[in-house]
Amino acid sequence: MSGITSICVYCGSSNSVSEKHLDQATLLGQRAAEKGIEIIYGGGRVGSMGRVADGALTGKGRVTGIIPEYLQRFEVGHTGVSELVVVDSMHTRKMQMFERSDAFCILPGGLGTLEEFFEVATWKQLGMHDKPIILINLENFWTPLTDLIDHQIECGYLRQKPEDIYSVVNSIEEVFQTLESLPDSRVKPDITLL
Repeated sequence: MSGITSICVYCGSSNSVSEKHLDQATLLGQRAAEKGIEIIYGGGRVGSMGRVADGALTGKGRVTGIIPEYLQRFEVGHTGVSELVVVDSMHTRKMQMFERSDAFCILPGGLGTLEEFFEVATWKQLGMHDKPIILINLENFWTPLTDLIDHQIECGYLRQKPEDIYSVVNSIEEVFQTLESLPDSRVKPDITLL
C-alpha cells in the first residue's frame, strides 16, 4: 500500500506493564519515522503512548497527539510532540484521530484500547471505511480477543471473516510488511455517518 502517510496507534498508558511491550512501542515509533510515516496517537507521555511518541521523535519523525482537555488537566500530555491538539471530549479526540490516519495499529492496552479497536473495526465491518487495521499480537496478548471473535463467528453473530476486517501480526516488522502488501483504500469515509 503506497498511500500510507500516517498511522493511528491505539495503546495503553500504563508504565506497570511488560517492559518488552514498552520497548516494542518505542520500536514501532522508530520504524514509522524511518519510513516517513506520521504517528497519530492519544497524546499521552506515559506508558506505551509515551514510548511510541518518543521512538518516532528520536527518529526525527512527525508525531501528532490528540488529547481531551479532561486528561490534559492531569498534565499527562506529551509536550515534546510535533503537534499536541487539545480537544473538548473523548469523542472529538477519536474522530480527529480517525480523520488524520491512513491505517490503525493496535498495541497491547486496556479498556480504552479495546474500545478504540472495536469502534474502527465496526465501522469497517459496516463498509464505512476500508483503512487497514492491524492487531499487534505481542506475546499472544490479543489471542483471547481473536478467540472471542472466532467464537462470535461460530455462533452466527459475525458473518465477515476476521481477515476482511483486520490483520494480526506478531512483530513490529510485520506491521510494515502487512501495510505494503494491502491494496489501496477505495472507500472515502463519510464522516457524517461516523
